[in-house]
Amino acid sequence: MKLQDMMYIALFAAIVGVLGFFPPIPLPFSPVPITAQTLGVMLAGGMLGARRGALSLLLFIALVAIGTPLLTGGRGGLGALIGPGGGYIMSWPLAAGAIGYLAEKSWQTLKLWKIFLFNFIGGIVLVYACGVTYLSFIGNLPWVPTALSALAFLPGDLAKTFVAGYITLKISKVYPLIKIQKSRTGKQIRRVS
Repeated sequence: MKLQDMMYIALFAAIVGVLGFFPPIPLPFSPVPITAQTLGVMLAGGMLGARRGALSLLLFIALVAIGTPLLTGGRGGLGALIGPGGGYIMSWPLAAGAIGYLAEKSWQTLKLWKIFLFNFIGGIVLVYACGVTYLSFIGNLPWVPTALSALAFLPGDLAKTFVAGYITLKISKVYPLIKIQKSRTGKQIRRVS
């Protein structure tokens, strides 16, 4: 792995950590608060691509696991990862990887609506599916009511998909972090992210 790749991975792990400094918004009916950190997940996937985006969130989770207080509210340690919000947090590398993969596949024709859709699929659908299922399992709660309570996160997460999409699109035009290699015939052969 190149030094530049390691720097980007560390940078986006730090960005997700910095977004944890925003105070959480507790919900009276859910043990999981509203946070700004999923914005960093969407940015990591959209800007770094699948491999580096997923690795940045794996690094973030490893730092949290060893006790670094990077989660909203200054939480860290294994207890924070296996608590009620653990399913959401553990899904972040998958979400960043999915967003990055979709962004890489359409990098040459990336538009705001596409990156918004990719953020929605990875940053909302995938994260909610993992988070709700995990919370339902550890809390011994029925899945459907747990999923319905998660809809309270939707307005804020939709705003994050737009913000992340806009930032990703602007930066990709000025300083693209995902590069596509082409063969001598002009066909895409490999995505370098």
